[in-house]
Amino acid sequence: MRIAQDKWKHFWVGIAMGLLFQAVGMYLLPLHLYVATAISLIIVVAISYGFELYSKFTGHGHYEVMDAVAAIIGGVLGMGAVVGIEMMVG
Repeated sequence: MRIAQDKWKHFWVGIAMGLLFQAVGMYLLPLHLYVATAISLIIVVAISYGFELYSKFTGHGHYEVMDAVAAIIGGVLGMGAVVGIEMMVG
């Protein structure tokens, strides 16, 4: 099965979102890893699906739920990378 090029773009953007939001969340809530992770995940899901809803209702772009899924998967991987680095470093 071949993954479409636009799904890869959403995936990479999702990784960037996950890295950013998890890092900021862990910086702002250093003693609450689970809370920072939950908030980061909610933000990644909201932005990913919200962008697809925006595309659907405005007609700008192409509405496709799998784009949001690709971004969310990327976001979770990005968040995991930040948590993993934090666990290794300290």
